[in-house]
Amino acid sequence: MTTELYKSPAIANAPADKLTAKAETCAHENTPVDTRIPLVGMGRKELAEALTEFGIEPNKVRMRTKQIFQWIYNYGVTDWDAMTNIAKGLRAQLAEKFSLNRPEIVERLVSVDGTRKYLIRMAPGIEVESVFIPAVSKTGALCVSSQVGCTLTCRFCHTGTQRLVRNLTAAEIALQVMVARDDLNEWPSSAVERKMTNIVFMGMGEPLYNTDEVAKAIDILCDCEGLSFGRRRITVSTSGVVPDIKKIGEKTQAMLAISLHACNDELRTKIMPINKKYPLADLMEACRNYPGLSNSRRITFEYVMLKDMNDSPKHAKELIRLLEGIPAKVNLIPFNPWPGSPYECSDWETIEKFADRINAAGYASPIRTPRGRDIFAACGQLKSESEKMRASERRKLEKAGKL
Repeated sequence: MTTELYKSPAIANAPADKLTAKAETCAHENTPVDTRIPLVGMGRKELAEALTEFGIEPNKVRMRTKQIFQWIYNYGVTDWDAMTNIAKGLRAQLAEKFSLNRPEIVERLVSVDGTRKYLIRMAPGIEVESVFIPAVSKTGALCVSSQVGCTLTCRFCHTGTQRLVRNLTAAEIALQVMVARDDLNEWPSSAVERKMTNIVFMGMGEPLYNTDEVAKAIDILCDCEGLSFGRRRITVSTSGVVPDIKKIGEKTQAMLAISLHACNDELRTKIMPINKKYPLADLMEACRNYPGLSNSRRITFEYVMLKDMNDSPKHAKELIRLLEGIPAKVNLIPFNPWPGSPYECSDWETIEKFADRINAAGYASPIRTPRGRDIFAACGQLKSESEKMRASERRKLEKAGKL
């Protein structure tokens, strides 16, 4: 494993609708804080409002918005002087009021398999993890977070052991993508070859408990003059927040993934308490009514393989019955351990036999190759609290053969 650590200037946490800037000093350091208004992460509407309040002439707001939007999201610039189609004097004025800074990268870890995990500080006490999973075939995915912490307490998920701090804003979601693009050196967005082709909302938090901000973020990500991701390259994963499934589909046209993991209410409630509120019958009905559902836009059902819990032939039959009539594929996920986790991963032979049964029923069921386990970047392992595993603890587990 290669471990790298570096820091960059923190961005201010000023709201977009309060265009005031004043010099402040950190309470614990005698260094000034940049309190300019951060533009990076704003959508077109918010950017236009900020420029209007700044004093850009009304007949030029649309043009300036387009110019700055493209420089930020297509070219990834962090310096006003790079915006060469804006007059030098105006650039200087804008630079006094607005920042183009990225958030602070507290930690950057690189796995032996090339997976990269970023711990990003958006504001004091607001830290999130994002994971870039390099291409297995032609697609490399960035797994982004939608909340700091989580309220769902799914028993197989490490993130569920961290209390919810708050929802992330659309800007903070988009910034995770931009930080990864910086690291991968993938500017401009219009570059033909990209390592990062897909975005998956499978990081910390439940996206459908933050639907509006997730939808705004997807609009930023998919703008063809900016970050330029196709909407079919965006996947939103939910544990089953039934009332918002249709809403996210209508707002974003994103692909849908369901964190399923059990196919009867008794077992699913045991390992995923949200099932008590939204049982399987309601969840599957919402899936059948997902906007745009078709054979070319199948729902992905994620199924973590837990030894002696959900991996028997009986469970495979339950899964096949549950999916009947739904254009679907099944991602089988070998359980990724973390310190104190109550489960073990199913044996590989058991997983393969389970996959064979699902395939025989006509559903694609690839077995997801665990990525980034050595840096706790695999599915279900993200956690950003200060008590997260330190390198010394990780090495002990590696020596003991538990990773």
